[in-house]
Amino acid sequence: MLDKIISFDQDFFLAINQGLSNPVFDWLLPILRNPYTWSPLYLFLIIFFIKHYGKTGVLIVACTLATFGISDATSSHLIKKSVKRVRPCNDVVFKEQVNLRARCGSGFSFTSSHATNHFAMAFFWIVLFRRKWKHTLWLCILWAASIGFSQIYVGVHYPLDILCGAILGTLIGLGTGYLFKRFYPKFFEPNQINKTQVIHE
Repeated sequence: MLDKIISFDQDFFLAINQGLSNPVFDWLLPILRNPYTWSPLYLFLIIFFIKHYGKTGVLIVACTLATFGISDATSSHLIKKSVKRVRPCNDVVFKEQVNLRARCGSGFSFTSSHATNHFAMAFFWIVLFRRKWKHTLWLCILWAASIGFSQIYVGVHYPLDILCGAILGTLIGLGTGYLFKRFYPKFFEPNQINKTQVIHE
């Protein structure tokens, strides 16, 4: 059964890594998976949260960082070092079939920390802001999913690494989001939501 899953995962990988090859993706997706690409967004969000919500904004930034820390520790240190799955671009048998479009890295493959971390932050923000801004849900999911997909396309992760990382990150993000909701329910009160909507209308 495990062999069939691995075989399907490799076939699905090749369908993306080779089958979807095109000049636009070759240029765009390595940029999307580069952490430095999103530095301006993170800086903007930090400034926006603090300026817009004051002390609560500082708390949101701190909880976002905590969410990232939990997800990264779980994926990179707990799961990867336990499962020890080799990346497709480092597999001595499989790597000849891989179109590598980014630095492979020496770490293990399962689960993808890129996917775990970004889905964790995305769903933390979804819990906090989906009732305040109607586009939060699809924007956050699209952002995290595009980064996860790019990891397959550039050749550094299998689809199952991304899928399981996304599930893990989603659970972590929902967990920290609902902890925030439990210990700071005032942020979710209808009058707070209405005030935010009035400001942006």
